Amino acid sequence: MVEETLNVLIQLAASDNEVAEKEAKLIQMIGISNGIDKDRVDEMMKNPARPIGDLTLLTDDQKFEHLYHVVQLMKIDGQVFKSEIVFCEDIAQRLGYKKGVVAELSSKIFSDPSITSDRDMLKKKAQKYLK
Repeated sequence: MVEETLNVLIQLAASDNEVAEKEAKLIQMIGISNGIDKDRVDEMMKNPARPIGDLTLLTDDQKFEHLYHVVQLMKIDGQVFKSEIVFCEDIAQRLGYKKGVVAELSSKIFSDPSITSDRDMLKKKAQKYLK
């Protein structure tokens, strides 16, 4: 399932036709922290066109973590493109959330991964958007 998360993040990073250095570093950090070696993550980033699997099979906690990482990645380079917002909203819907959850979480998730948000509070807010 970690590779599926990385696949989604890689596709988001590539959605504006350029993977920023900060985006690549966050993707690598998430991959490595979940047991995927750097070479495998780099290989995945070179081929971002893998189809996205069925995200409804995730647990509620996994869905939230997936959503959290997608929103964080969208913001990490300091530029948020319409294509990235649309992609995040699509992923949110595939996870079983209403697309408004992206705006809700985006206002509370920091672009700098070293600044952590109150995940429990964010999870409660996100649960209100579950379909």
